[in-house]
Amino acid sequence: MDAPVRRLSIDDLPACQRLAEDREWGREDRKWRFLFSVGDVYGVDDGNGGLAATVVSTPYGKDVAAISMVLVAKRHERRGLGGRIMRHAMDEAGTASLCLTATEMGRPLYERLGFRTVGSCTTYTGEVDGPSGHGASVPATAADMPAVHALDTEVFGADRAQVVDGLPAFCETFNVVRDGSGIAGFGGVWRNDGRALVGPVVARDAGTALSLLDEIVPPGPVRLDIDHRHPELVAWAEKRGLSPFFSTTVMEYGEPIANDPARLFLPVAQALG
Repeated sequence: MDAPVRRLSIDDLPACQRLAEDREWGREDRKWRFLFSVGDVYGVDDGNGGLAATVVSTPYGKDVAAISMVLVAKRHERRGLGGRIMRHAMDEAGTASLCLTATEMGRPLYERLGFRTVGSCTTYTGEVDGPSGHGASVPATAADMPAVHALDTEVFGADRAQVVDGLPAFCETFNVVRDGSGIAGFGGVWRNDGRALVGPVVARDAGTALSLLDEIVPPGPVRLDIDHRHPELVAWAEKRGLSPFFSTTVMEYGEPIANDPARLFLPVAQALG
């Protein structure tokens, strides 16, 4: 495959979705649209009106970029295309650090490119009865967003303004916990292919995070991507009847990211760090 890597636009969304389905990832319309709105989407044309490969780079200032949606069509795999499009995204990012969440299939490629393992994550899925909390959180307002932004930057280790600013519209539920010092935590839920994906959840402590979960998780099919550094979330998920679905590896490249995993309980999505 010698076609150049090009910047994709929202008009290329159907081709991205066809490629995702080719790799049995699902169409994920809402996630793709959000990624197009906050990140840089690259692709390689296959010569037949479709895409042979994609990658998304979501930059957070000059500090960190989150790499995601690294897809190579089955008919074009094992030709070096994944490495080529990854190197393009890495070169274009211009950030001190990169982060991604790797599947077992993708991890060897990222290791060859110099990414190092910094954690692991297990996705829990199942059906829940719905909220069980008692009013610890309230829907976020525009007045809350500067404090939400500040807390997210402090915890994530980079300024994710374009993502944070989009959360109230992207999420079907986006709540905050307020205390005397300001915002003690925030959490959201959004829909992805008929399932409620719970995240982000950022909070000062586990008690606040669990209170948020109790109040924002809707009834029906849900998914939580739980970092192994949070056994209290695993216990919560298992108590609510959720089961492990698959595991991934959290990886970084470049300068260590000055984040605080102890307060980053659930990501917006694995694609966004």
